[in-house]
This record gives sequence, structure tokens and C-alpha cells, in this order.
Amino acid sequence: MKRVLLYLNALLKEEDTIVVATSGGPDSMCLLNLLCELKRKLNLKLIVAHVNHNLRPESREEAEFVASVCESENLIYEYMEILEYNDDNLENDARTKRYEFFNTLVQKYHAKYLMTAHHGDDLIETILMRLSRGSSLKGYSGFKKEYALRNYTIIRPLITETKQDILSYMHQHNLKYYVDESNFSDTYTRNRYRKNILPPLKQENKNIHQKYLKFSEELNEANNFIDNYIKELIKTISNESGIKVDELIKLDTFLLKKVIEYTLNKIYIDDLFLISDKHTNLIIAMLKSNKSNSQVNLPNNYQALKSYNYYKIVKINKEEAYEYILDSELVLPNHMIIKKISNSRNKSNFILRLNSKDIKLPLKVRSRRNGDKIAVKNLGGTKKIKDIYIDEKIPIAKRREIPVVTDSNDTILWLPGVKKSKFDVESNGIYDIILSYEEEEK
Repeated sequence: MKRVLLYLNALLKEEDTIVVATSGGPDSMCLLNLLCELKRKLNLKLIVAHVNHNLRPESREEAEFVASVCESENLIYEYMEILEYNDDNLENDARTKRYEFFNTLVQKYHAKYLMTAHHGDDLIETILMRLSRGSSLKGYSGFKKEYALRNYTIIRPLITETKQDILSYMHQHNLKYYVDESNFSDTYTRNRYRKNILPPLKQENKNIHQKYLKFSEELNEANNFIDNYIKELIKTISNESGIKVDELIKLDTFLLKKVIEYTLNKIYIDDLFLISDKHTNLIIAMLKSNKSNSQVNLPNNYQALKSYNYYKIVKINKEEAYEYILDSELVLPNHMIIKKISNSRNKSNFILRLNSKDIKLPLKVRSRRNGDKIAVKNLGGTKKIKDIYIDEKIPIAKRREIPVVTDSNDTILWLPGVKKSKFDVESNGIYDIILSYEEEEK
């Protein structure tokens, strides 16, 4: 581990604060031991972050073990327990929760670094898996030794070492650790690569991990060069609405693909294992289609949208469906307000006049549902809300924000700012309810 200690000695400064992801396994305990050695020399502040995934009977014992090490070494111990998983992909959900926890600790302690115990074998496995499933240039590079985020840097000091190097160090120093038996199960893809593919590679070259590290660094350098070019290109073909589709599809196939990958990389950052070339190809097909409005669903509740002549990636809120009773005033998720007012001369679609005798109270405000129809004022029939939005050329992302006002029978009365129903009363008629739709005061 001399190489790792030399690297850490050169990197760290006196009194640096570091969050250390520590599972209790040999890799993380090796990293923690090395940092404890430097702690005494540099007066480092170490925050040990342990996540109990609640997937094995030994989880509680491992948590207690890490806590006891922290007590003996006078380290700050932070614990998080995952009580339930909300994603179909358990591994993905667990990883998301872990890194949210780590990020919270970095902010809490104003840490300079988050350190994880990923090693050289992990890098080989990651690269091979991404080659097998398809990825981008950045994805094929695996993960970096250093990854700078806005307020801190993720560091993987053990990336130059193998699993065997780590185990040898632990045995040599008689250090205790726990073994996760699930790491030997063929259920997980990574384990199959670890058991069946890495051993033959290492027989060919015992330092194969160094070759993969060089390969990773070369790809990152190439990707950085291309990204800088793409970043400047995007500036010339985009505005606040997104990237112009007509300009995108004029590009050379390689450049078009790199623009899409660049936009995906900006969203997924260090989660590129979630993205494959399948997603890139679907987005390109969407952009080249004749449809004015379409979308491609992406991992972690994102969507790639084509809205008329613009392309963008947006976050989808799983909790966007809502329904409220309207009393006198209601602040909506889009930061607009629907409220009852006493008088208005405004005849626009931002004002609705109702006669309570024509409807069934109370009034409700909800999000749009599939199949919604409204009896549009002066139309003489009903029309699907979806078709109204298409006719009005309202972008897909904007459609989600528009509320639907109904009576208690769920008869749609108003699409605020867009259309009124036949229940709207002219200003010279008989009405006892006036509603306005306006921006929330900042």
C-alpha cells in the first residue's frame, strides 16, 4: 500500500475533513486503516459513514463492528439504515440512497473529500460490464480516481491496487473485517465477471488492472476533449427552450450521438451504469421522427423530450398527481395560485365566472388524467384535453403544470390560462363565483 500512502500524503493537507464510506468489508477497512495512519500525522477529521442495507442477518453485527472501530480510533461515526426499497432495481435504489446519505454528511461536516474503497478489480469489472451492455465513451472508461463535484471531490485511493493486494495488507496487519457472502453469489452480474472472467485475465498479466487504469484514463482524456467541443457546439444551436431539433439532425451522425451522450452525462454524472447505447439510439430515433411531441423514458424518473423543435431532458416527479378542495385560495405545485376574487373585468382564460346553481360544489383542483375531456365554451361539444394542448402547441413539459378545475362531480370547468368550459358565464350574466389564476407572490 506504499503507492496509496504516497498518493494520499501528496493529496491531503493538515486538518482536512473526509467522509469515508465504510461497510466493514476488507476494502473499506483497509482504506480506513490507511487514513487513520495519516490522521495522527495530519490531524485529519474522519467521518465514517456506514449504511445498513438490512439485506443480511449479519448487517447489525457489522454496523456494531464499524462503530466499535470508530470509538477506539476516536472517529465520528454516522449510521444510516435502509428500511425499505422503492425501486424495481434493488442495487440501483440502494446505491442512490447510499450516495444521498454520503452527500448529506459531506454538507453537514463541510468535508473536502468523500472517499470510497473501489479498487483496480472493481474498475476492470465495471469496464467489461459496460462494454457488454453498451455505453458512451465516458461510460466505457469506468470510474475516475478523482471526480470533482461542485462542493467536494470523490476520491478512490485504492484504484491502483487489486483485491489480493488489499487482502494481503489486511492479513499482514492482522486487521479484522467482515465478508459479505452475497459477493460470491452468481445472482449478481458483477460477481460472475469477478469469478469467471477476471482470473483468466490475471493469468495473462498479473498487472492487468494497471492496463485497464491506463485505458480508463486515455478514454477520459479523449472524452474531455470531445465534451469541450460539444459544449461549445450546443451553445450555437440552443436557447432557453432547449436544443433545436432541426439543427441537431443536420449534424454528422457521430456529432449527433455525442451531443445526446453529453446531455445524458450531465444528468447521470457518476451514475452512467444506468445508461446504455439503447437510450441514446432511442433518443436519436425520437429526434428524427415526424412526431412534434414525443418522449423517451429514462432511469431515475427522467424523460428525454422532443417538444416541437426543441430537445431537453427533464425530471419527472412521481408524486405529480394531486387533487385539492378549493376553498378561497390554493397555491399549486407549479407556484401559481387559484383564488376566489370579488370582481374583475378581465375576459381572458385566466379568469373564470361560475353560477353555483349550474354546478355541484365544492370545487376541486387536480392534475390531468388520461382521457380527460372538457365541454369547451362556444364549441358545441367536448374535446380531449390532450388534443387541446396539441392544437395550442403547448410543450409537453408545460402540460404537466397546468391544473384542471372541476366541480365535485368531476365535471371539468376550466383549464386555467388555456380554455374555459361552457359553464363560464359572460361578465354581464348572472354569476356568484369568480376565480383567478395568477403567479404566486415571491
